[in-house]
Amino acid sequence: MKTYLLTFLFLLISTKAILAQNEVFPDGTAIPDWFRETKATDINELGKHYQITDYGIEVDSTLVQTDRIQAVIDQAYKNGGGVIIIPKGTFLSGSLFFKPGTHLHLKEGAVLKGSDDISHFKLLDTRIEGQNRKYFAALVNADGLDGFTISGKGTLNGNGLRFWRSFWLRRKWNPECTNLDEMRPRLLFISNSKNIQVSGIRLINSPFWTSHYYKCENVKILDLYIFAPHEPQHEKAPSSDAIDLDVCKNVLVKNCYMSVNDDAIALKGGKGPNADKDPNNGGNYNIIVEDCEFGYCHSALTCGSESIHNKNIILRRTKVSHATRLLWLKMRPDTPQHYEHILVEDIKGNAKSMLYIKPWTQFFDLKGEKNIRTSAADHIRFRNIDLECDQVFNTRESDQYKVSYLSLENIQLSTPEDQDVKLDYIHHLQFKNTSINGRQVAQ
Repeated sequence: MKTYLLTFLFLLISTKAILAQNEVFPDGTAIPDWFRETKATDINELGKHYQITDYGIEVDSTLVQTDRIQAVIDQAYKNGGGVIIIPKGTFLSGSLFFKPGTHLHLKEGAVLKGSDDISHFKLLDTRIEGQNRKYFAALVNADGLDGFTISGKGTLNGNGLRFWRSFWLRRKWNPECTNLDEMRPRLLFISNSKNIQVSGIRLINSPFWTSHYYKCENVKILDLYIFAPHEPQHEKAPSSDAIDLDVCKNVLVKNCYMSVNDDAIALKGGKGPNADKDPNNGGNYNIIVEDCEFGYCHSALTCGSESIHNKNIILRRTKVSHATRLLWLKMRPDTPQHYEHILVEDIKGNAKSMLYIKPWTQFFDLKGEKNIRTSAADHIRFRNIDLECDQVFNTRESDQYKVSYLSLENIQLSTPEDQDVKLDYIHHLQFKNTSINGRQVAQ
């Protein structure tokens, strides 16, 4: 009997290993082993440890110590690299810049807190809202690095309340103001980098986007808690996207919790009628988001609003609760866009809409050109979904885009009332074992 059980377990493990090895992206290409390899950051392998309190930095939540903390980072860089360690306590800072060979580790109980004075954040050439332009640095910045890590059980706290209040006050005065009209820093910005791992920490109360990755490759975002409030009894955190991927390739987001007052995962890459010709812009390729949980958000996964090409995108093994949308495709008439080979599978929970596709015209700008840009979304697959929603397809036909090859398989949907799924403008719409309120949807 013991031999039989051992044989059975061996076969089961072997079968799972074979299935994992045979996993493919939605376009049929193999998923590399890199996506299955998750290892906790071992700071003992990353060089000398620089605990900031050993270098004259005080545990004081009221004292802005940007220059002192930056000096420790610079010293570690000059000495060949190492780990900047934030110990237990709250440390107030403006924008910090990590250098080659340096890393950030926040111990349990450690809080690196952003100043709520915008003058403590450098104004510099950066990337924001699909543009390369002057804007403010984030609290934590890393550019042009290979192997950079952020780890630990501590917290990056954006201290955003003052920025949120200023933003909403400006909106009352000028309803047409954009995000960039109100000066706000992001919490984390990593750009032009590769082999990055951000793991374990909490990212909360960002004044603007919570984390932004631009032109990065081979990024692992693991075991994070990301939060910004959406309830009015405090103050809503405007545009507090959890994770913005902007011209990135090979990204794994795993075991994260996200609840913010905007999109949770947003794929970006540029905007404007000639965005596809700008070398600063580009697509997002080979993105896997798995084993995550989404609380309140405008959408769990969004293509847009500044986006050109997204391909081989997977959202799987996920719980959603109080999301406004599960998948949102923002179609900009002023930008050429193509969203293709997207798989959403093994999802449970509730969202107001499962799929949302409509023209996105916020701050529409053809930059003097007369003709709109047409876009496309195709080869989008929903599989193994058990979802409560108000509206399954919150979509609209438009001559601005074409939607095709949309399939639903093994889907159980609960809605307040029966839904119209006769969407003739979606070419090659396919249902297989799909039910709404227990009634099968005919093919």
